[in-house]
Amino acid sequence: MSVGGKEERQSWSGIIVSTGLGSTGWLKSIYAGWRATTASLTTTAMEGAAEGAFAWDAAHLHYVVREPFPSRTTGASLVIGRINRDHPMTIVSEMPEHGVIFSDGLEADFLEFNSGTKVTIGLAERHGSLVA
Repeated sequence: MSVGGKEERQSWSGIIVSTGLGSTGWLKSIYAGWRATTASLTTTAMEGAAEGAFAWDAAHLHYVVREPFPSRTTGASLVIGRINRDHPMTIVSEMPEHGVIFSDGLEADFLEFNSGTKVTIGLAERHGSLVA
């Protein structure tokens, strides 16, 4: 995995990448869990902690690695961050089989992501629209 000029070989159960438009769902729940866990491990509450959701029309994406597993051959330092136009994310799969990429929990609508497959994740030319 590489993003923002940093690269790391990782082992994890997945990566959540969110637009601002989609940041009120899964991403927000992950941040809420982290906030609660961090608050329980520190002596002071986390003042000003991110709520998880961000502007729906933001010119960046957020990513969070699910269940990072550091080992002798893998790291776990690139676990949360932003993807922008200048710094897309690149991932090369090392899963021999059953690797997938899917959108918004729709696993039936997936792309195969098996060993040797490379994906680049960045901002699209088209943007979502908020309809009131």
